[in-house]
Amino acid sequence: MKRIVTTVVLIGSMLPNLSAQQTSEEATKNVDEGVLAQTDEKEEDGWKKGGTFAVNFGQVALSNWQGGGQSSVSGNSLLSLFAIYKKGKKAWDNSLDMAYGLISQDNGPWIKSDDRIELNSKYGQQLKKNKKLYYGGLLNFRSQFAPGFGDATNTNVISRIMSPGYLTGAIGIDYKPNKSLSIFLAPVSYRGTFVLDDALNAVGAFGVDTNSRLRNELGGLFMAKYQKDVMKNINLKTQLTLFSNYIESPQNIDVLWDMLISMKINKYISASISTTLIYDHDILLPLTATDENGNEISFSGRRAQFKEVLNIGFSYKF
Repeated sequence: MKRIVTTVVLIGSMLPNLSAQQTSEEATKNVDEGVLAQTDEKEEDGWKKGGTFAVNFGQVALSNWQGGGQSSVSGNSLLSLFAIYKKGKKAWDNSLDMAYGLISQDNGPWIKSDDRIELNSKYGQQLKKNKKLYYGGLLNFRSQFAPGFGDATNTNVISRIMSPGYLTGAIGIDYKPNKSLSIFLAPVSYRGTFVLDDALNAVGAFGVDTNSRLRNELGGLFMAKYQKDVMKNINLKTQLTLFSNYIESPQNIDVLWDMLISMKINKYISASISTTLIYDHDILLPLTATDENGNEISFSGRRAQFKEVLNIGFSYKF
């Protein structure tokens, strides 16, 4: 938990430090442009499409290094696409985010360091009396590409594609005060958790019963998404999703919080920091502790999951 708090604080502290490097004239210009973009500019009807592709590599080579350490080679890739359609009072937002990374230490086996597939599609119809409110539906899908292992031996498989896989559908109200912020609230929503791998299903992984490959949940959904160029060449994208299962333990709120800060150095070189925080009451994690006699014991428990990825490398925005 200390690492989570420290990382979030560091990310937040970067923005004011970077903005302090701007001249007062540039800062005033950016503020004025932001206000005009949110108040006076009208979005044109039709499709708006784009995306970002990034590939990053890292290497550490050590030979007779007295200070210690391990040689390593790593690589990460990221693809983020969006397609937004608007016509009159209708709005349809679509996004696809995919990431994959590998790392090898001391010529050892390649271990997965990042793996993600997420698809979002949200359709809304603007209310007549309030132009900032839309009623409509949302569809979200999450999974991964490759098997995940619990240790460096690559023998203990703890996840695969569609194990788990998450499919969420919801109907509710979407509040859009400006182009950067969207707050979606759905009092009625469905979430399906898939575990299609036989070995993982046999041990009841990810809260899915051993006699079923699908866990169905009916509950309430809250999703807040914010994306904006917070300053020149720096884009902030974050999404917080909360889900409560009405049928079973509604007080246990599942949390998924993604954050991505993209920094453009020049036309083809960029840096990014991404974090993911997950808490799912249905997922039991392997834990260890020491008893009163000093013996180590193993058990399963619930904990917050946290991932942070820092990348510097090639990037192309289209």
